Amino acid sequence: MTGERPDRADQFAAPDPDQDALLRAGGRGFLLAFYAALRSLKMYPLENATAQRSLDDLLASARALLERELAIEVRLAGDFIFVNQTRLRLELDNYTSFSHILTMFRAFEIGTLRVGQQIERREFQALIGILLNLASRPETGDRFDDLQERLGASQVVGLEVLREQGVNEEESLDDQQKRREVAKRTYSQGVAVTKDVITSMRFGRAANLRRVKRAVQTIVDQVLNNETSIMGLTTIRDYDQYTFTHSVNVCIFAVALGKKLGFSRLQLYDLGLTALTHDVGKARVPIEVLNKTSGLDEREWRIMQAHPWLGTLSLFGLRGYDETPYRSILVAHEHHMKTDLTGYPKAVRPRRLGLFTRIVAVADGFDAATTRRSYQTVPIEPDQVLREMWENPRRGYDAVIVKGLINLIGIYPIGTTVILDTMEVAIVAGAPVEGQPLNRPNVRLAIGMDGALVPPPGDVAALSDQDGAGNYLRSIIKVTNPQKYGLTVGDYFI
Repeated sequence: MTGERPDRADQFAAPDPDQDALLRAGGRGFLLAFYAALRSLKMYPLENATAQRSLDDLLASARALLERELAIEVRLAGDFIFVNQTRLRLELDNYTSFSHILTMFRAFEIGTLRVGQQIERREFQALIGILLNLASRPETGDRFDDLQERLGASQVVGLEVLREQGVNEEESLDDQQKRREVAKRTYSQGVAVTKDVITSMRFGRAANLRRVKRAVQTIVDQVLNNETSIMGLTTIRDYDQYTFTHSVNVCIFAVALGKKLGFSRLQLYDLGLTALTHDVGKARVPIEVLNKTSGLDEREWRIMQAHPWLGTLSLFGLRGYDETPYRSILVAHEHHMKTDLTGYPKAVRPRRLGLFTRIVAVADGFDAATTRRSYQTVPIEPDQVLREMWENPRRGYDAVIVKGLINLIGIYPIGTTVILDTMEVAIVAGAPVEGQPLNRPNVRLAIGMDGALVPPPGDVAALSDQDGAGNYLRSIIKVTNPQKYGLTVGDYFI
């Protein structure tokens, strides 16, 4: 491995203006084709050649875009349309078509349209036909629910529509529970897949990399659409399955950081794969060393320090079964090197760590320090970990990435147990509302003013809420240890 290669990885990892331009052009073409199909099917019977041709053109434009993207996500935000997190420009030649699509989607409370790799022509035909049919009828009941029901009856699986966020001021308790359930399934699947990969490698069997990639895709989707729920699950600190839950947590933190840094969905998939597989070298570390409850002696520490290089060899070995991205191999090798190269394995020549490596190293360091492990029975409080990562250059983390993590999760990260000035005890459940101070996150109340336990998942409160005079209703006094109050943090997120 030469010193130039990490820069090459940087080149691929950073958001690419040319890729954005291609995505804008492809997204614009897809929406124009969608508008043309809407018009044609409204004006002509289905068997008409013009209507048939418009559906062919729509399918072709979708497949052309799907050659470069794993999926297509058209999302509405105010008067803007985004395709895979890239905003499309409203210009004179597309004003009519884009405005018509905005109007149609809003009439059905559609906030997002997703198109998967297995999309079929008949599914576009079904969606457009249902939209036109329902639009021609008087409004009765919930149009979005009617649309969902008809799509299900038509066995449409390559398309998915999601309700526009903010249509209802308060998300129902049922909806909140559904979001948590989806996040839990995603997390559990990630842990199971990671366990399968590491166990397979430990016994010399070929790992199923396709399953890993599918698990990463679902994690990315959750971070993009249900970030609070999936981030909350990183507080589940399973002592017995640390190696596996740690890899999933690092994947979630890394993808969320990538999202914060402006990565495209495809780049987030690549980043997530490197994060989920960064510790595969531990499959070749003896169990008695990996799970030792006391400090490691010099020989054992040398064995443990070999896991990045062992991971590199393991991932290279997978290339015969399924292509392993180069960056996954690089991150497995570099994630303990530190930015000044004083970590391990020792660099044999000058090099600059790749962007993916620097992101995964920060995610890895934060989760490892805040988790109880075999040799670390008392985890460090999350706010202390962030302070140490930010203030101590000897830790070897990229300061810009650490700052990104602080901006992502706030001064008080998700899972931090805090005492409020109301004498309530709460668990931080989400980053501060956009535009609010970093020391005013959303919390779940765990112990009330009267000292009584509030059963999980607890009552949600925003520390940015104020009274009529502009005074904050609640403020954090200090961080505390949840064990003092008999609290299990993970219970408040599952």
